[in-house]
Amino acid sequence: MEKYRIYQAIEKQGVVVVIRGNSVDQAVKTVEACYKGGVKIIEITFTVPSAEQIIKILTEKYANTDMIVGAGTVLDPQTARIAMLAGAKFIVSPSLNVETIKTCNRYGVPVMSGVMTPTEAQTAMEYGVDVLKLFPGDIAKPAGLKALKGPFPQANIMPTGGVSADNVEDWFKAGAFAVGAGSFLTKGANTGDYGLVESVCRDFVNKVQSVIGGRK
Repeated sequence: MEKYRIYQAIEKQGVVVVIRGNSVDQAVKTVEACYKGGVKIIEITFTVPSAEQIIKILTEKYANTDMIVGAGTVLDPQTARIAMLAGAKFIVSPSLNVETIKTCNRYGVPVMSGVMTPTEAQTAMEYGVDVLKLFPGDIAKPAGLKALKGPFPQANIMPTGGVSADNVEDWFKAGAFAVGAGSFLTKGANTGDYGLVESVCRDFVNKVQSVIGGRK
């Protein structure tokens, strides 16, 4: 199934890069730089102006490549459907919204719902969420992920927030399925330095691969 191919791609890459920006042009250029740096999984947040337009542009631009474009900061089923129609291949939420999960399942689109507590994690899995977004990661920390894996060893967990080059190995040692990262990778875009975005992304992707290289 297509949704599991996408999950496999995320697991193989090990990182979903979260894209924010002040305009369509900035977001598209940032993604271009990320892709040049080896990033294959991109999440366009709905905090970006005209996010659905950006998703449409990118899905058309990278249609014949290994780039996978998804939507993030999806708070409700209406936004999820807008993202899908624009071409988003997966949906990410910062929180647990059951109706959003149902909508994604209805259309066979992967959904990663935000959780922080054991109750939220169990609820998400019972509604068919295959990858849990641990958010905010800077509050949970790797120790929090490891603790959550205790009662839920079967859970695929992707921490987002607080992930950096300095601690990414700790996250994977704690049991992360993948990590979500953004601001420190794309900060060069704020000053128009897309070359910096490319180089920082390349270094981070290489580091993640060195950590998870033994995965089957």
